[in-house]
Amino acid sequence: MSKGKVYAPIIEAIFLSKYQPGARQVDFVREDITRFARSLKVEQPKNLGDLVYSFRYRATMPEKIGATAPKGEAWIIRSTGQSRYRFVLVPDLPLAPNGMLVATKVPDSTPGVVAKYSLGDEQGLLARVRYNRLIDIFTGVACYSLQSHLRTTVPGVGAIETDELYVGIDRRGAHYVIPVQAKGGSDKLGLVQIEQDFALCAAKFPSLIPRPIAAQFMQNDVIAMFGFEYTDQGVGIAAEKHYQLVPQDQVSAEELRTYSERTEE
Repeated sequence: MSKGKVYAPIIEAIFLSKYQPGARQVDFVREDITRFARSLKVEQPKNLGDLVYSFRYRATMPEKIGATAPKGEAWIIRSTGQSRYRFVLVPDLPLAPNGMLVATKVPDSTPGVVAKYSLGDEQGLLARVRYNRLIDIFTGVACYSLQSHLRTTVPGVGAIETDELYVGIDRRGAHYVIPVQAKGGSDKLGLVQIEQDFALCAAKFPSLIPRPIAAQFMQNDVIAMFGFEYTDQGVGIAAEKHYQLVPQDQVSAEELRTYSERTEE
């Protein structure tokens, strides 16, 4: 049986067993997965954490869970500690690229052998972002990769993962910490990941300026990049840019003039 057919009824049963009409949060623990798998007589997931990870970052919530959300809101899952989780209602604002945004052409500096064997997953995306200095271009800050695929624990949140962590310095001498989430193929960006990146910055790098970024593969070698801010209303998109990686001779003089005339944002 596929993961989806196993995961969906378990997470649905956990939620519905604990949900009360009008509730805006529902707590559960990892052990509930084993308990409800037995009661439903379905195969217990070999990796309990993957079930939660799936609905946090990849899969859509089952229809019966979504039906309890008020109009304009959606359920997400947040970590509240080691093996402890919480369904929470948030505004239903998907983090998807704006299809109307103009892409800026960037001469592709990806080494040929890397481009030849690169897969269309998040690691392939991170490699292209790194070789083409897209974090520097997007932020206007000199950035350096500090660590890839960071796994750590944040107080009050629990275990978290960040695809890549950069540090940067601007012309004033100010220092930045820049966690990057990358999504390739059909994977979708999630609000929870950005919230966790802000928590990571606050816990591990309190003296640095946090600038979480997300990158998403689009068609025709276009990479969408998002910058985020944390406001009183929660996480919001502060900037979005699209970059198209092209051979050097495909950036025309006219396009360069257009780029030079753009106003600073």
